[in-house]
Amino acid sequence: MQLFQELEKRRRELGMSRSTLARRSHVSLPTVNRIMSQQHPRPTFAHVAAIADVLGVELTPVPKAESEELRQRQARNKARQLVRLVQGNSGLEGQALDQTELESLIVRTAEYLLQSKRKLWAE
Repeated sequence: MQLFQELEKRRRELGMSRSTLARRSHVSLPTVNRIMSQQHPRPTFAHVAAIADVLGVELTPVPKAESEELRQRQARNKARQLVRLVQGNSGLEGQALDQTELESLIVRTAEYLLQSKRKLWAE
């Protein structure tokens, strides 16, 4: 992951040993070693933030998608899920929709979900 490569690069630029980094960040040396060598399967945010702080690196969140794009994607996925559920139940009763009707129902359901933030993100 690029973040960990950047942290390791910064540590080297500063001439700071990993043991010093561990001591100053209050993260154990084995954990620092695993994080910095990208061998830690799931480093905690707290550990990464503590290491970054000692190294003078700001962790700035960068959105992967615009908010509206993410909302549209969520609405479409949830609509597809809801329509499949209805389609499955209708199919059992011999009332399944054809593909065109199914797509139209997904679009209408997505539009409905976009009007309600609560329903859009509800489980």
